[in-house]
Amino acid sequence: MWHVSLYIAATIMVAITHWLYRWQNPKCKGNLPPGSMGWPVIGETMHFFAPNSTWDTPPFVKQRMKRYGSVFRTSLVGRPVIVSTDSDLNYMIFQQEGQLFQSWYPDSFTEVFGRQNVGSLHGYMYKYLKNMVLYLFGPESLKKMLHEVEHVATTSLEKWAGLESVELKEATANMIFDLTAKKLISYDPEKSSENLRENFVAFIQGLISFPLDIPGTAYHKCLQGRKKAMAMLKNMLKDRRANPRKVKSDFFDYVLEELDRGDSILTEAIALDLMFVLLFASFETTSLAITVAVKLLRDNPRALQELTEEHVNILRNRENKESGLTWKEYKSMTFTFQIINETVRLANIVPGVFRKALRDIKFKDYTIPAGWAVMVCPPAVHLNPDNYKDPLEFNPWRWEKGASKNFMGFGGGMRFCVGTDFTKVQMAVFLHCLVTKYRWRTVRGGEIVRTPGLQFPNGFHVEISERQTEISERQTD
Repeated sequence: MWHVSLYIAATIMVAITHWLYRWQNPKCKGNLPPGSMGWPVIGETMHFFAPNSTWDTPPFVKQRMKRYGSVFRTSLVGRPVIVSTDSDLNYMIFQQEGQLFQSWYPDSFTEVFGRQNVGSLHGYMYKYLKNMVLYLFGPESLKKMLHEVEHVATTSLEKWAGLESVELKEATANMIFDLTAKKLISYDPEKSSENLRENFVAFIQGLISFPLDIPGTAYHKCLQGRKKAMAMLKNMLKDRRANPRKVKSDFFDYVLEELDRGDSILTEAIALDLMFVLLFASFETTSLAITVAVKLLRDNPRALQELTEEHVNILRNRENKESGLTWKEYKSMTFTFQIINETVRLANIVPGVFRKALRDIKFKDYTIPAGWAVMVCPPAVHLNPDNYKDPLEFNPWRWEKGASKNFMGFGGGMRFCVGTDFTKVQMAVFLHCLVTKYRWRTVRGGEIVRTPGLQFPNGFHVEISERQTEISERQTD
C-alpha cells in the first residue's frame, strides 16, 4: 500500500515541479524578454501595488530595468505581461494599434469600468464612441463652454478664499465633477436626493488596488461604488426616456437620440458604461493634475512669476475689461501650456497603458508572444535622463520647442485621449483665475503616495487669499 502512496506523492511532486517550471519559463516561439514571473498565479502583483512616495520611476519598474533592461517580462493579476520602457517599442505599440496590438486591460479593470467601456472596444465601435465623446469635449463645444468653465472656477475660488484652508484635490474634484455632471446628465447635487459624487469617491479609493473582491477591501468598495453609481445612471436614463425633452440640453439627450435610432449600433449597456467612464475620467485625473500644478508652482517662484505675467498681460490687452476669457486669449497661453505639459510629465497620473499582442511580434532580439499583455510605462520614459535633462526637476521651459515622441502624458496613437482638450481648458482657466486674483500658501499635506496611481494621502491643504495689491504691479507673492 505504501508503494501506491509513494507513487501518488511522487506523481504529484513531478506535476507541481513541471507546473512551476512552465510558470517560470512560458512557451515562446523565440526569445522572451528577460524577467521573472514571480509566484504562481499572483506573479509579482504584490510588488507592483506596493506603495512608494517617490516622484521618480516606480521602484518595481526601476529595479527590473536595472536588472533586465528596458523591456522585461513579469506576471500581474494572473496574466503574463511584457513591460516596455523602451521609446522605440512604445512608439511601435501606439502606431500599430489594430494591426499588431489592441487596447486591453486586466479583468479587474474591466469589472470596474464595465465590459462594454470605450477602452475595451475596438474598430468601428471605438471610432463611433470617440466621435460621440468629441461631440461634448471637442474644440467647437469647448469654445461654447469656456465662459462656464471660467464662471465655475471664479465662484469656487471666491468661496474657498473665505475659508481658513481648503483641501485642493477634493475641492477641485467636486468643482469639475459638478460641471461635467451638469453637461453630461444635467445633474444638480442640490436638487438630487442621491449623492452621485459619493459613489465615485468609493470607486476611486479602490480603483488601483489589489483586485481582491472581499468585503472590507478597497477593491470591493470600488465595485460597490460602481454598482450604486450605475444604478443611479440607469434610473436617470429610465426617467429621461419616460419624460423626453423637446430641446436637447445635455449629453444624455444626445445619447438617447442615438439609442432610439432604428439603425443605431449603440446599446443601453454601452451607453451607461460610456457615461460612467466620462464622469470619472473628466474630473479625477484633471483634479490631480491641477493639485500637482499648484504644488509645483508654489515651490518654483520663477515659474509662478512668468505664469502670472502671462495672465496679467491677457487682462491688460483686453479691450473690454468686463468681458470674460475668449478662445483667442486661451489659445495665446503659451507658457501655461508648457506648465501643463511639465506637470503631466512629472505627475504621471496614469502609471501604465495596456495593450495586447495580436500575434507573435519580433522586437530587436526578443519575441512578444501572441495574446500576452504589454504595459507601456510612461514614468520610465518621462523620467529618463536620456529623454529629459534633469528629469525630476520642474522645468516648464523645456517645452519651448514643443513635445516629442517621448511624451505620452495624454496617451498616443489612435487612442490619444479624447478628453485632452477638456483637461487643458480646465487647467488653464483655473490657473488664470488663480494667479490673477489670489495668492496661496501651504497649510499642511502635499506628500504623495503611488500605489501605483498617484494619491495625496494627507491631502493638500492650502490657504487661499485675495491679493491686496493691484494686479498691474505684477506682484506674485
